[in-house]
Amino acid sequence: MAAGGGVGMTWQEELTSLVEETGIRYSATAEAEDEPRDLRKRVVGHGSEDGVMAEESFKDQVKGFLKATGEMMQELGRGCKAIVEQSLVGMEDSYVAKKLREPWEMVSVRLRFLNEFLPEDRDPMRCWLVVALVLLLSLSAMNVNTGTQNFSDQPKILYIHPPSAARIQLPDGRYMAYHEQGVPAERARFSLISPHSFLSSRLAGIPGIKASLLEEFGVRLVTYDLPGFGESDPHPDRNLNSSAMDMLSLATAVGVQDNFWVLGYSGGGMHAWAALRYIPYKIAGAALFAPMCNPYESGMTKEESYKTWEKWTTKRKLMYILAKRFPSLLPYFYRRSFLSGRHGQPEKWLSLSLGKKDKGLMENQIFREFWERDVEEAIRQRNTKPFVEEAVLQVSRWGFNLADLQVQKHEGKGLFSWFKSLFNPTEREWAGFQGPIHIWQGMEDRVVPPSMTEFARKVVPGATVHKLLGEGHFSYFCFCDECHRQIFSTLFGIPQGPLSTTFKNENENEHEDMDKDKDKDKDEHEDMDKDKDKDSETPAEQNFEETSDDYIEQNELS
Repeated sequence: MAAGGGVGMTWQEELTSLVEETGIRYSATAEAEDEPRDLRKRVVGHGSEDGVMAEESFKDQVKGFLKATGEMMQELGRGCKAIVEQSLVGMEDSYVAKKLREPWEMVSVRLRFLNEFLPEDRDPMRCWLVVALVLLLSLSAMNVNTGTQNFSDQPKILYIHPPSAARIQLPDGRYMAYHEQGVPAERARFSLISPHSFLSSRLAGIPGIKASLLEEFGVRLVTYDLPGFGESDPHPDRNLNSSAMDMLSLATAVGVQDNFWVLGYSGGGMHAWAALRYIPYKIAGAALFAPMCNPYESGMTKEESYKTWEKWTTKRKLMYILAKRFPSLLPYFYRRSFLSGRHGQPEKWLSLSLGKKDKGLMENQIFREFWERDVEEAIRQRNTKPFVEEAVLQVSRWGFNLADLQVQKHEGKGLFSWFKSLFNPTEREWAGFQGPIHIWQGMEDRVVPPSMTEFARKVVPGATVHKLLGEGHFSYFCFCDECHRQIFSTLFGIPQGPLSTTFKNENENEHEDMDKDKDKDKDEHEDMDKDKDKDSETPAEQNFEETSDDYIEQNELS
């Protein structure tokens, strides 16, 4: 009957007739109430030895769904790829392709250096698509995380204080803000001028320095705002040469008559190096603390460059690459960090990797208050341009190399002189800055790695390096009374206090007496010269002069 058209067949038998033979037989005598449960056991699940079908787990169902979805997406991608390839046939000669070909080639040439960071056996196109996708997902996750913060976790709002700095007018008409600490100018035994680092201001100086220590050593500390920072006017086209000239103008305006010491910390070391290069005749010495060098310095070997870059976080590396290649993208990151109008953590804003001691200092309330006040002053003008300029200066050509600060002077030219200098190194003379250069470097510093100081010591033979075991980037320089005393003792020796007014007047009187003695000696020498000339005359000449004198006297009497 089943073969004759299916009359009298149950629905299970009709379903079986539509598919291939599976070996499963459906019973038509099953009770109606058991049919749904039996059907689920037969159709869904795996078979077993007793012929009963086991139910598939939820995990297996999800796994199968994902596998099927992946296969479908793969087929969809292949189909889209085929459609695109067919659509692009003959597009090389189209109007759109001709217009976009030249800009695309320019962009490709400019971005080609990024392929150096990819594995050699990978297709750049696929790799960068994956990188772009991961970057997009990361930015999405960052936006989600920042949007779900609790109100209690929101940082404090930055407060811009009223202007209060002393200012001088520079020769080009700009105004520069500065800050003085220590003894007054007329009593200063030593003068220190300090340019600040990135994201800082004139208020930094030596963080936590005691006024009593400055008084004990007779030190006058002058700090100032770089162009565009704090209350200083921006410079339309600044470089490290103009930075040194600004420092010289400041020293003259505030009454520094003798040579002064320059102090550079972290990014401020770049401006200290410039002072040694462009105004060495006004510098008494240099005190540098983890000074920043150009990470793209041409004199660095690959090994030295690798030791420097490996210490930095991925985002910090990205910031240097952007400053070197695409500085126009930096304002986007600055506005999302320290120019956002809210306070934040230094290690996040500057993408720093900190050691144990530095992390402990960051948790100190005194340091937090100092940091917040310094940042508020640094971003007073709320302009990204000075920060971009400072970042670009760090990675661009400085106009000089560190090796130019101290260059060996050759007395003679030729092969013989060069050969002689090889066997007489003690007789070598150096040109450039000849004063003392002291560099303090924390060996656990991950902001300015010790490899930078090692490179500076190699190319600047006259520098004295003080290696600080266990110290980081901030721990030795900031809020450490004993460290500050060690620094001043190294630079200035035994403390002698400030110059007294009496001592200064005595010096002035001594100088006046010396000048008088010099004038008196000069007159005596002139009289002696006249007597010598007279003694050297012949008797006839003397008689002629006496006769002439008598003749003149007689004429006068008549």
